[in-house]
Amino acid sequence: MFFRQIKYFSDNFSYVIADEEVRESVVVDPSFNFDTIKKVLKENNLKPTFVINTHYHSDHTADNNRFKTIYTTKIVAHKISPIEKDIGVEDNDTIKVGKDSIKVIHTPGHTPDSICLLCNTQLLTGDTLFVGECGRTDLPGGSSKDMYFSLFNKLLKLDDNIEVYPGHDYGRSPSSTIGNERITNYVLKKRSLEEFIEFMGQP
Repeated sequence: MFFRQIKYFSDNFSYVIADEEVRESVVVDPSFNFDTIKKVLKENNLKPTFVINTHYHSDHTADNNRFKTIYTTKIVAHKISPIEKDIGVEDNDTIKVGKDSIKVIHTPGHTPDSICLLCNTQLLTGDTLFVGECGRTDLPGGSSKDMYFSLFNKLLKLDDNIEVYPGHDYGRSPSSTIGNERITNYVLKKRSLEEFIEFMGQP
């Protein structure tokens, strides 16, 4: 499986995942990285079939339309996402990339439509989980209660060897693992729901 983390403009990460045998690929969160992603696709002879957005914020969906226009890709997002999309997904759905599959994990908290994407041992966490942090819950649609259940009841149920690839380069490194975050991320310290809401500063 081909996997590439891309950051050209600002601190936004985009991702290209592909089946190298059939040359099919998906682009996750194009952000502002169109030219760099286009170069990666061309150099590796990859055809993008889907653009997947981890949530609706514009710093993750920028360049959606450029991909749709140039490559005729289909836009994929959670079914409740307000963005213009071709395919709406929900928790536990799978997205095929050639012979590979990407599992959708619905992780509301930062936004109601936030999703994480698990492909083999690589987990793309969008703005749900960062290296050393978690996403904000004080923006419109944010919920500390939802974030608590997404982090503790979903992501932290995954194996320690699962690699974490966030939506922004905010941490001490561009990626991590569930096991490392479980130990070092202060947001993931054991707390009750009430303690977590107090910690985050809003419900």
